[in-house]
Amino acid sequence: MNALRNRVQLIGNLGQDPEIKTLESGKKVAHFTIATNDAYKNSEGQKVEETTWHNIVAWNGLAERAAKYLKKGKQVAVDGRINYRSYEDKKGVTKYITEIVLNELLLLQSGKGNVKEEES
Repeated sequence: MNALRNRVQLIGNLGQDPEIKTLESGKKVAHFTIATNDAYKNSEGQKVEETTWHNIVAWNGLAERAAKYLKKGKQVAVDGRINYRSYEDKKGVTKYITEIVLNELLLLQSGKGNVKEEES
């Protein structure tokens, strides 16, 4: 059951090209967003569509692959864990961020296939 704890799987479309950075430690990190869509009928019987945006973080080899293969609008499947963090902005206001740290990435609109790497 431990494998089921803090696990997220989503299919969505990229909202932007991944942004990759190399940290002072030499590790690479990529940030991007994906949008998931959901539809339901409200109490009046009208169809309502909702889009939810998710912040995604990929590290090292997976970050490099994301930067190489992912482009805005592409459909992907992601598997990872939810991470919560906070920081203080320049005005001293605490900001909270929810993000998904990738374990696996699958390109759904490309012949490239699975871009998998364990988190390091």
